[in-house]
Amino acid sequence: MFLPRLLSDGTYADLVTPFRNGDVDLVGLSALIEWQIHSGVSGVVVCGENGETSSLTRSERVRIIRRAVDVANGAVPVMVGTGTNCTQTTIDFTREAMALGASAAHVVTPYYNKPAQGGIYRHFQAVAEVVDLPLVIVNAPGRCVVDLQNPLLERLANISSIIGLVDCTGDVTRLAQMPAICKSRMRHYSGHDRTALAFALAGGNGSFSLAANIAPRQMAGMQTAFRMGNLPAARSLQDRLSPLLSALEMEHPIVAAKQALATVLGIAPDVRLPLTPLDESARAALGVALTLMGDLHSRPLAKAS
Repeated sequence: MFLPRLLSDGTYADLVTPFRNGDVDLVGLSALIEWQIHSGVSGVVVCGENGETSSLTRSERVRIIRRAVDVANGAVPVMVGTGTNCTQTTIDFTREAMALGASAAHVVTPYYNKPAQGGIYRHFQAVAEVVDLPLVIVNAPGRCVVDLQNPLLERLANISSIIGLVDCTGDVTRLAQMPAICKSRMRHYSGHDRTALAFALAGGNGSFSLAANIAPRQMAGMQTAFRMGNLPAARSLQDRLSPLLSALEMEHPIVAAKQALATVLGIAPDVRLPLTPLDESARAALGVALTLMGDLHSRPLAKAS
């Protein structure tokens, strides 16, 4: 099993789930994971925020996790999204992920229910107490309508199996305001591609990225350049990525990422309702952005030691 305290700096690709003709496309998923590994990402997430997880059956989740663990074959950690708004279901999903060989669980805050801060603490505590798997927790108030406040984060930092925090707010000042114990006991990652470099400059350890689905070499390279002290190169990559990031945000990021992968890897752009295909203007903007990006299959950048 992946050693929790060795969760490295860098870019983790939070993957979409390929579908084809209504079914999970395991061949497409394999190709996507292989491309991520060859492009230098630090790890991958399946069934996570970008995986249309709420549209997956239990058996589909199992097949996705098994395939991801098999394809990665220890080359990079495979994290599995297990967070739901039901504590018992989250525990069950996390147990299942551990049994299937996941390196860690990627656990979003409980959504829709709008629990109090104390309820969120007890939710994560319950998972940590019964499942012996490292947890990377995800703060996505834009999606979940609850926000992890600093007093709660300080309590969560004392749970030894919580090894990382993904902040999806895009507010890079939050890291500086965080209690010292959180900085020393957890690794901190941006979940917002547009501000990922700024988050690293503020002291973050990397990013969990949607854009890495399409541009893994560039997203990983930006973080690597920063870690190696080459800020001009990191900023240059950020500038190059900017049109793509804008295009992903035009309508629906997951749908746009799948449409881009249809061009880049030949993976079907299929989504499941309630998501729907991009409109023509968004598709056109995405096509322009991909053209500006140039060759996305070039030789990967060397990873920092």
